[in-house]
Amino acid sequence: MSKTILVVAEHLDGALRQVTYEAMQAARLSSTNNDKLHIALIGHQVEDLIESLSYVACEKIYVIDHPDLEQYNPEAYSNALKQVIDISNPDGIIFGHTAIGRDLAPKISAKLDAGQISDVTSIENLDDHVVFTRPIYAGKAFEKKVFQSSPWVVTIRPNNIPAADLRGEKAEMEQIEYAKPASLRTVIKDVVRKTSGKVDLSEAKIVVSGGRGVKSAEGFKPLEELADVLGGAVGASRGACDADYCDYSLQIGQTGKVVTPEVYIACGISGAIQHVAGMSQSKIIVAINKDPEAPIFQIADYGIVGDLFEVVPLLTEEFKKVVD
Repeated sequence: MSKTILVVAEHLDGALRQVTYEAMQAARLSSTNNDKLHIALIGHQVEDLIESLSYVACEKIYVIDHPDLEQYNPEAYSNALKQVIDISNPDGIIFGHTAIGRDLAPKISAKLDAGQISDVTSIENLDDHVVFTRPIYAGKAFEKKVFQSSPWVVTIRPNNIPAADLRGEKAEMEQIEYAKPASLRTVIKDVVRKTSGKVDLSEAKIVVSGGRGVKSAEGFKPLEELADVLGGAVGASRGACDADYCDYSLQIGQTGKVVTPEVYIACGISGAIQHVAGMSQSKIIVAINKDPEAPIFQIADYGIVGDLFEVVPLLTEEFKKVVD
């Protein structure tokens, strides 16, 4: 019997986020050849996004376009998504493990009385069961979980499930009229964004991160230059944020963002367990620190013992030669 998997598309500044394509691949990994892939696209003035999704290998794209959905509003979005779910009737729903996904997924799970597995890093089919793997204990261990009933809800960690080539025939599109609630308890009046730069930190392939060793807000400038050359994003430890060297939107760790880039460059970061919990699953870890006994070297693939203010500019100059 075929199943239907619904992927909730996420977009920012008029473009689909990379995690949306990763979620589509996750849907394929959690289904068989006979299963159907549906996509939910919610927002305002999303015509260009529809075009981006039109030739994705899926059976149907459900679109709800309304001015009330221009900015993410938990109440409005959950109501709109429930409309899609009532029509699509999916067996599984997949979100990105992003700020929006972490907020919206449990709301939908509660509405459907469905089971949820969060922060999934891999998916496999074993013995007629779909097995979802997620890290626990700050990444020190992993657990494998299966659902015993449907519908189910999953969030996937960005940069862990490769976005495969999912191009196909033009998908069928269904426009759904937004059933606006009589009243909303939450109204978005204005959005003030604090970003880590040109590249979204949670989806960046390369992250250059600073700790207390950067010594000041000015100390982040060499890190920003290196990140810019590499096309990466800048992050920070909680110590650097607490010292007011940078904004908390850059914080990586147990109480901040969890990132899994291909390359993580830790500059002046000692390697406290709270920070390691947010970046230990990075593919390659490079540590730069004056203290040869710093704990960060225990998990680093490459270590440079030296002053970051001498090492980082040298790296930047060398990478410029390669990039150019």
